[in-house]
Amino acid sequence: MKARVDIWLGRAVVLLMTLLVLDVVWQVVSRFLLRDPSTVTEELARYLLIWLGLFGAAYAAGQGSHLSVDLLGSTHSRRRASRLAEALFGLLLVGGGVRLVYLQLVLGQASAALGLPLGVVYLAAPVSGILFIYYAFARGED
Repeated sequence: MKARVDIWLGRAVVLLMTLLVLDVVWQVVSRFLLRDPSTVTEELARYLLIWLGLFGAAYAAGQGSHLSVDLLGSTHSRRRASRLAEALFGLLLVGGGVRLVYLQLVLGQASAALGLPLGVVYLAAPVSGILFIYYAFARGED
């Protein structure tokens, strides 16, 4: 199961990065070559960066490739502390993210240029939090 989540999340991160690069390239082309700046590229780049950062962090946590400082002596203690920290961080993302999404959807706020509901944009926080929690428990005892 973990391998399947790794594959899909890795593909999502690659897709988000590709979209971000294409968006920024189009922003530069439309602004400097066509002299007619696109009205949505800056906002889209901002939202893609949010999603890319959160999902990329969850993917890195799942691969065990986040930077860390080892304060505990035994390997077993370090692994348990690392999983606990990831799970707690995931809980914070889920709790705060659900509240933020709910608030934005209730208020009916939409982004200025794209007209997207901001609740949809901020949905990346609770979803990535769920992924952090999943990875914290899916790694098991390694």
